[in-house]
Amino acid sequence: MKCPGQDTQYWDKNAIFEAKCPECGHVVEFFKDDSTRKCDKCGHRFINPKLDFGCAAYCQFAEQCIGNLPPELLAQKDDLLKDRVAIEMKRFFKTDFKRIGHATRVARYAERIGKSEGANMAVVMSAAYLHDIGILAAEQKHGSTAGKYQEIEGPPIARSILEKLKAPEKLIEEVCDIVGHHHHPRDEETLNFKVLSDADLIENLDAQHKESPMDADRLSKIIDKSFFTKAGRAEVKKVLLVKK
Repeated sequence: MKCPGQDTQYWDKNAIFEAKCPECGHVVEFFKDDSTRKCDKCGHRFINPKLDFGCAAYCQFAEQCIGNLPPELLAQKDDLLKDRVAIEMKRFFKTDFKRIGHATRVARYAERIGKSEGANMAVVMSAAYLHDIGILAAEQKHGSTAGKYQEIEGPPIARSILEKLKAPEKLIEEVCDIVGHHHHPRDEETLNFKVLSDADLIENLDAQHKESPMDADRLSKIIDKSFFTKAGRAEVKKVLLVKK
């Protein structure tokens, strides 16, 4: 069966459109399933500005379907996974808006820090959305939301979500490893772990500061001692020191 999005029998009048060449401004005609087109005026080849392959983040046939896409577009594939993970996290927590909000804010900080540090954003964003995914099971099974119980219960749930989304096994393993010890850093950590840890700490410090304000000296000491990354320290200063 051909993907409906690529099958011409499902196309409408918008399936063929025009786009301006980013180099010379010449109008180039695109079909919706073209990954790239070459400008017949200046020779510049550029990506289809309307190409949508969001399904590649979860479709089991994605590799066969998009294997010939240009590197610039393939680089976006992992990043698409974050939106699917965010949806599954919200479905999991249902109406627990406090925990949804926490995960969403941690992901926002993680995205800023991770991009600045050059981390693997698919891993970082998946871990950010799923880092506390074991908290409900921790409450039910252990009567506590303590970090050690979240770390026990979180990885199997994170794995089930990522497997459902057809994430690569290597990514699943790293995300589950981060979820499984995110409250307890090891002597040597990966950059992806450090980014998630810094993002989580920013959100926790911000929440704590709102309830019981800390003076600038105390905050500065925490920042100097507890943060892994340069971008994390810069971000927390913007959130807590400059804003406050």
